[in-house]
Amino acid sequence: MTAAVSPMLVRLAGERATGALLRDQGTLYLADGRIVHAESPAAPGVEVMLTAGGRLPYEAWEKAIEHAGSRGAVGRFLVESGYLGDGELEICHLGALFDAAFFALAPGSGPTRFRYGVAHWFGPVRPVSADAVQRETLRRRRLLDHVWPYAAVDTAPVVARAPAAGQAVTRRQGALLELADGARTPVSIAWSLGRPAFHTLLDIRRLAAAGLVETPPDGTEIAPAPVPSWVATVSAVNSDPDIALLRRLRDALEAYL
Repeated sequence: MTAAVSPMLVRLAGERATGALLRDQGTLYLADGRIVHAESPAAPGVEVMLTAGGRLPYEAWEKAIEHAGSRGAVGRFLVESGYLGDGELEICHLGALFDAAFFALAPGSGPTRFRYGVAHWFGPVRPVSADAVQRETLRRRRLLDHVWPYAAVDTAPVVARAPAAGQAVTRRQGALLELADGARTPVSIAWSLGRPAFHTLLDIRRLAAAGLVETPPDGTEIAPAPVPSWVATVSAVNSDPDIALLRRLRDALEAYL
Protein backbone atom coordinates (compact mmCIF):
# COMPACT_ATOMS: atom_id res chain seq x y z
CA MET A 1 0.00 0.00 0.00
CA THR A 2 1.23 3.51 -0.82
CA ALA A 3 2.67 5.47 2.10
CA ALA A 4 0.35 8.27 3.18
CA VAL A 5 1.61 11.59 1.86
CA SER A 6 -1.44 13.22 3.45
CA PRO A 7 -3.38 11.30 6.12
CA MET A 8 -6.30 13.70 5.72
CA LEU A 9 -6.46 12.96 2.00
CA VAL A 10 -6.59 9.24 2.77
CA ARG A 11 -9.43 9.79 5.24
CA LEU A 12 -11.40 11.98 2.85
CA ALA A 13 -10.99 9.44 0.07
CA GLY A 14 -12.32 6.76 2.38
CA GLU A 15 -15.31 8.95 3.25
CA ARG A 16 -15.93 9.65 -0.44
CA ALA A 17 -15.94 13.32 0.43
CA THR A 18 -16.56 16.17 -2.00
CA GLY A 19 -14.83 19.51 -1.57
CA ALA A 20 -11.45 21.26 -1.56
CA LEU A 21 -8.40 20.16 0.42
CA LEU A 22 -6.36 23.32 0.99
CA ARG A 23 -2.67 23.50 1.88
CA ASP A 24 -0.18 26.35 1.70
CA GLN A 25 1.27 25.08 -1.57
CA GLY A 26 -1.93 24.18 -3.37
CA THR A 27 -5.44 22.78 -3.40
CA LEU A 28 -6.86 19.39 -4.33
CA TYR A 29 -10.51 19.20 -5.41
CA LEU A 30 -12.35 15.97 -4.60
CA ALA A 31 -15.62 14.51 -5.83
CA ASP A 32 -16.86 11.34 -4.13
CA GLY A 33 -13.38 10.82 -2.68
CA ARG A 34 -11.55 11.03 -6.01
CA ILE A 35 -9.37 13.93 -7.14
CA VAL A 36 -10.86 15.82 -10.06
CA HIS A 37 -8.61 18.88 -10.15
CA ALA A 38 -5.52 20.36 -8.48
CA GLU A 39 -3.82 23.73 -8.51
CA SER A 40 -0.71 25.24 -6.98
CA PRO A 41 1.03 28.62 -7.07
CA ALA A 42 4.13 26.73 -8.20
CA ALA A 43 2.54 24.88 -11.11
CA PRO A 44 1.29 26.43 -14.36
CA GLY A 45 -2.35 25.40 -14.64
CA VAL A 46 -4.02 23.77 -17.58
CA GLU A 47 -4.89 27.21 -18.93
CA VAL A 48 -1.23 28.28 -19.03
CA MET A 49 -0.07 25.03 -20.62
CA LEU A 50 -2.72 25.34 -23.33
CA THR A 51 -2.32 29.04 -24.09
CA ALA A 52 1.35 29.82 -23.34
CA GLY A 53 2.25 26.49 -24.92
CA GLY A 54 0.56 27.63 -28.13
CA ARG A 55 -2.02 24.85 -28.38
CA LEU A 56 -5.08 27.00 -27.68
CA PRO A 57 -5.70 30.59 -28.80
CA TYR A 58 -6.20 32.82 -25.82
CA GLU A 59 -9.50 33.99 -27.30
CA ALA A 60 -10.81 30.43 -27.10
CA TRP A 61 -9.89 30.17 -23.42
CA GLU A 62 -11.52 33.52 -22.75
CA LYS A 63 -14.69 32.39 -24.50
CA ALA A 64 -14.78 29.18 -22.45
CA ILE A 65 -14.47 31.14 -19.20
CA GLU A 66 -17.25 33.52 -20.22
CA HIS A 67 -19.70 30.83 -21.34
CA ALA A 68 -18.98 27.91 -19.03
CA GLY A 69 -17.04 29.13 -15.98
CA SER A 70 -20.07 29.91 -13.85
CA ARG A 71 -21.47 26.40 -14.34
CA GLY A 72 -18.15 24.59 -13.82
CA ALA A 73 -17.87 23.21 -17.33
CA VAL A 74 -14.90 24.97 -18.96
CA GLY A 75 -13.24 21.71 -20.00
CA ARG A 76 -16.37 20.31 -21.62
CA PHE A 77 -16.99 23.59 -23.42
CA LEU A 78 -13.55 23.43 -25.04
CA VAL A 79 -14.30 19.94 -26.36
CA GLU A 80 -17.87 20.57 -27.42
CA SER A 81 -16.81 23.76 -29.21
CA GLY A 82 -14.17 21.86 -31.18
CA TYR A 83 -11.14 23.55 -29.67
CA LEU A 84 -9.77 20.33 -28.16
CA GLY A 85 -10.33 16.60 -28.57
CA ASP A 86 -11.44 14.48 -25.62
CA GLY A 87 -8.12 12.70 -25.42
CA GLU A 88 -6.14 15.90 -25.73
CA LEU A 89 -8.08 17.53 -22.93
CA GLU A 90 -7.67 14.49 -20.71
CA ILE A 91 -3.91 14.29 -21.22
CA CYS A 92 -3.38 17.99 -20.61
CA HIS A 93 -5.66 18.06 -17.57
CA LEU A 94 -4.08 14.99 -15.98
CA GLY A 95 -0.64 16.48 -16.55
CA ALA A 96 -1.68 19.69 -14.80
CA LEU A 97 -3.39 17.76 -12.00
CA PHE A 98 -0.36 15.61 -11.14
CA ASP A 99 1.94 18.62 -11.50
CA ALA A 100 -0.02 20.75 -9.04
CA ALA A 101 -0.57 17.83 -6.65
CA PHE A 102 3.18 17.27 -6.41
CA PHE A 103 3.61 20.75 -4.93
CA ALA A 104 0.38 20.79 -2.92
CA LEU A 105 1.44 17.60 -1.14
CA ALA A 106 5.01 18.74 -0.51
CA PRO A 107 6.42 18.10 2.99
CA GLY A 108 6.04 21.06 5.30
CA SER A 109 3.28 22.54 3.15
CA GLY A 110 1.56 23.95 6.22
CA PRO A 111 -1.75 23.07 7.86
CA THR A 112 -4.38 21.17 5.92
CA ARG A 113 -7.98 22.32 5.76
CA PHE A 114 -11.01 20.94 3.97
CA ARG A 115 -14.03 22.80 2.67
CA TYR A 116 -16.93 20.49 2.01
CA GLY A 117 -19.01 20.97 -1.11
CA VAL A 118 -16.52 23.16 -3.00
CA ALA A 119 -16.16 22.52 -6.74
CA HIS A 120 -13.69 23.91 -9.25
CA TRP A 121 -14.80 26.05 -12.19
CA PHE A 122 -12.92 23.92 -14.75
CA GLY A 123 -15.19 20.94 -14.21
CA PRO A 124 -14.34 17.24 -13.94
CA VAL A 125 -12.46 15.52 -16.74
CA ARG A 126 -11.08 12.21 -15.47
CA PRO A 127 -11.13 11.59 -11.71
CA VAL A 128 -8.00 10.08 -10.19
CA SER A 129 -7.78 8.03 -7.00
CA ALA A 130 -6.04 9.53 -3.99
CA ASP A 131 -3.74 6.51 -3.90
CA ALA A 132 -2.61 7.09 -7.50
CA VAL A 133 -1.85 10.74 -6.75
CA GLN A 134 0.13 9.90 -3.63
CA ARG A 135 2.01 7.12 -5.41
CA GLU A 136 2.99 9.44 -8.27
CA THR A 137 4.00 12.20 -5.86
CA LEU A 138 6.38 9.84 -4.04
CA ARG A 139 7.77 8.56 -7.34
CA ARG A 140 8.55 12.09 -8.46
CA ARG A 141 10.31 12.92 -5.21
CA ARG A 142 12.52 9.85 -5.57
CA LEU A 143 13.25 10.64 -9.20
CA LEU A 144 14.44 14.17 -8.44
CA ASP A 145 16.80 12.94 -5.73
CA HIS A 146 18.08 10.15 -7.97
CA VAL A 147 18.96 12.59 -10.74
CA TRP A 148 20.67 15.20 -8.53
CA PRO A 149 20.14 15.17 -4.73
CA TYR A 150 20.37 18.93 -4.16
CA ALA A 151 16.94 20.39 -3.51
CA ALA A 152 18.17 23.99 -3.44
CA VAL A 153 18.38 23.83 -7.23
CA ASP A 154 14.57 23.70 -7.32
CA THR A 155 14.05 27.16 -5.83
CA ALA A 156 17.23 29.12 -6.53
CA PRO A 157 17.54 31.45 -9.53
CA VAL A 158 18.85 29.37 -12.40
CA VAL A 159 22.39 30.26 -13.44
CA ALA A 160 23.64 28.69 -16.66
CA ARG A 161 27.23 27.53 -17.03
CA ALA A 162 29.20 27.27 -20.26
CA PRO A 163 29.20 23.76 -21.73
CA ALA A 164 32.39 21.76 -21.89
CA ALA A 165 33.99 21.10 -25.24
CA GLY A 166 31.76 18.82 -27.27
CA GLN A 167 28.95 18.94 -24.72
CA ALA A 168 25.55 19.30 -26.42
CA VAL A 169 22.06 20.03 -25.16
CA THR A 170 18.68 19.10 -26.55
CA ARG A 171 16.34 21.69 -28.05
CA ARG A 172 14.16 21.40 -24.95
CA GLN A 173 17.12 22.02 -22.67
CA GLY A 174 18.30 24.88 -24.87
CA ALA A 175 14.98 26.69 -24.53
CA LEU A 176 15.28 26.41 -20.76
CA LEU A 177 18.89 27.58 -20.68
CA GLU A 178 18.00 30.65 -22.72
CA LEU A 179 15.91 31.80 -19.76
CA ALA A 180 18.52 30.88 -17.14
CA ASP A 181 19.57 34.48 -16.56
CA GLY A 182 20.41 34.24 -12.86
CA ALA A 183 17.11 35.91 -11.92
CA ARG A 184 14.42 33.45 -12.99
CA THR A 185 13.69 30.47 -10.78
CA PRO A 186 12.61 27.07 -12.13
CA VAL A 187 8.99 27.96 -11.38
CA SER A 188 9.12 31.24 -13.29
CA ILE A 189 10.81 29.47 -16.22
CA ALA A 190 8.05 26.86 -16.25
CA TRP A 191 5.42 29.59 -16.38
CA SER A 192 7.24 31.39 -19.18
CA LEU A 193 7.53 28.25 -21.28
CA GLY A 194 4.07 26.93 -20.47
CA ARG A 195 5.56 23.65 -19.24
CA PRO A 196 4.72 21.54 -16.19
CA ALA A 197 6.75 22.78 -13.23
CA PHE A 198 7.86 19.31 -12.12
CA HIS A 199 9.28 18.51 -15.56
CA THR A 200 11.13 21.82 -15.45
CA LEU A 201 12.60 20.92 -12.05
CA LEU A 202 13.67 17.56 -13.47
CA ASP A 203 15.29 19.16 -16.51
CA ILE A 204 17.16 21.63 -14.31
CA ARG A 205 18.42 18.90 -11.99
CA ARG A 206 19.66 16.98 -15.04
CA LEU A 207 21.40 20.12 -16.30
CA ALA A 208 22.93 20.66 -12.86
CA ALA A 209 24.17 17.08 -12.79
CA ALA A 210 25.75 17.70 -16.20
CA GLY A 211 27.44 20.86 -14.97
CA LEU A 212 25.36 23.15 -17.19
CA VAL A 213 23.52 24.83 -14.30
CA GLU A 214 25.07 25.99 -11.04
CA THR A 215 24.17 24.18 -7.83
CA PRO A 216 23.84 26.47 -4.78
CA PRO A 217 26.20 25.51 -1.95
CA ASP A 218 24.83 23.61 1.01
CA GLY A 219 23.24 25.86 3.60
CA THR A 220 22.23 28.53 1.10
CA GLU A 221 18.97 30.15 2.16
CA ILE A 222 16.57 30.26 -0.75
CA ALA A 223 13.58 32.60 -0.84
CA PRO A 224 10.24 31.17 -1.97
CA ALA A 225 9.96 31.07 -5.75
CA PRO A 226 8.13 34.12 -7.10
CA VAL A 227 4.88 33.42 -8.90
CA PRO A 228 2.16 35.67 -10.27
CA SER A 229 0.26 37.12 -7.31
CA TRP A 230 -3.14 36.40 -8.85
CA VAL A 231 -2.60 32.65 -8.54
CA ALA A 232 -3.27 32.80 -4.81
CA THR A 233 -6.88 33.81 -5.46
CA VAL A 234 -7.75 30.66 -7.38
CA SER A 235 -8.16 28.48 -4.29
CA ALA A 236 -10.75 30.88 -2.95
CA VAL A 237 -13.32 29.88 -5.57
CA ASN A 238 -16.30 28.38 -3.79
CA SER A 239 -18.95 25.94 -4.90
CA ASP A 240 -20.76 28.68 -6.79
CA PRO A 241 -17.96 30.66 -8.53
CA ASP A 242 -19.02 34.08 -9.70
CA ILE A 243 -18.31 35.53 -13.10
CA ALA A 244 -16.48 38.52 -11.61
CA LEU A 245 -13.84 36.25 -10.08
CA LEU A 246 -13.44 34.33 -13.33
CA ARG A 247 -13.04 37.57 -15.24
CA ARG A 248 -10.33 38.69 -12.83
CA LEU A 249 -8.58 35.38 -13.41
CA ARG A 250 -8.89 35.86 -17.17
CA ASP A 251 -7.56 39.43 -17.04
CA ALA A 252 -4.65 38.49 -14.80
CA LEU A 253 -3.68 35.61 -17.06
CA GLU A 254 -3.85 37.90 -20.08
CA ALA A 255 -1.62 40.45 -18.36
CA TYR A 256 0.88 37.77 -17.34
CA LEU A 257 1.10 36.29 -20.83
